[in-house]
Amino acid sequence: MERIEVRGAPSYYACEVGILDQLESLLLSNKLFRCLVITGEKSWDAITSYFPTMTDIHIQIDTYNGECTLHEISRISQIIIEQHFDAIIGIGGGKVLDLAKGVGHETTKEVVLIPTLASTCAAWTPLSVIYNEEGQFTHYTIFPKSQLLVLIEPRAILNSPKRFLIAGIADTLAKWYEADVLIQQLEDVPIVVNIAHQMAKLCKEELLEHSNIAIQDLEANTLSASLLKVIETNIVAGGMVGGFGDQYGRIAGAHAVHNGLTAVNETHHLLHGEKVAYGILVQLALEEKWQEIKELVPFYQLLELPYKLEQLHLNGENLEKLQTIARAILLPHESIHLMEMNLTEVKILQAIYTLEDLIHQPF
Repeated sequence: MERIEVRGAPSYYACEVGILDQLESLLLSNKLFRCLVITGEKSWDAITSYFPTMTDIHIQIDTYNGECTLHEISRISQIIIEQHFDAIIGIGGGKVLDLAKGVGHETTKEVVLIPTLASTCAAWTPLSVIYNEEGQFTHYTIFPKSQLLVLIEPRAILNSPKRFLIAGIADTLAKWYEADVLIQQLEDVPIVVNIAHQMAKLCKEELLEHSNIAIQDLEANTLSASLLKVIETNIVAGGMVGGFGDQYGRIAGAHAVHNGLTAVNETHHLLHGEKVAYGILVQLALEEKWQEIKELVPFYQLLELPYKLEQLHLNGENLEKLQTIARAILLPHESIHLMEMNLTEVKILQAIYTLEDLIHQPF
């Protein structure tokens, strides 16, 4: 068995209304006096009402270009170095937070993350998803150090579009299916991996129970117990799966399908979690777990998650597009190869077509 490296949590975490009122004291206690805020326009609009006025901390804001790319990491790292900042504060969704982590790693500066969406576990996990300038996935980078602070002001997420919360639910639901298939391959499961497995199971249970109510409460602008459970499940519990499970708790088939889907322009209208949602079903089709697919589809329909090709702006008749996706899914570095299956392009296509046939049958 490969070494399992545990990065289970940030140094400090809190989720509560008004938590940002403590931000200055938290920065001062860590001797961080000059901080560069990396954010986007919408992200800053979501947090600005709750972001405190600093008296003893110098804050400067940099608006990122919309993608987490190596070029953008390099650009902002140069600002950090030239202007002698002590820390990076990332405010926003997954791409902004991943960018902040990448800059922190490049400059060896502390990272503070304040999510304005609950669409991924990016605030928790010490890794970044890197894209190219065209928005296509290129690779993941796992960092040796976790974030210093993760602070959730739930009112900022309360004002986010429901589509992002739903995408986060799908991305977190994948934790169970991807971790389970990998952990089941182990003869002797280490304690830390078992923690990841149990946390992945918790993700599935909490989301299946609370998601529908949480979405309704989000639409009603009500900060309910169910909504808080879903927010923390997406960010905290989802992040802990990979944090404790390492390579057995991060990604497998579903995320490889996501990455494959980014290879064609037709899917660029979809959020990360929406593509992962479809990836879960393709992974289950490869595993021939048809009953689980049948159980998931009504949940997908309730949340308006994609479960068939037309929702991806694709169709079964365009074989060339599907072949492009299948080839991208099977690139040598892809996580689908962690599954102990002899996968080929033909098998990927068969899974997609069989899934499509199943979806169009009455349940």
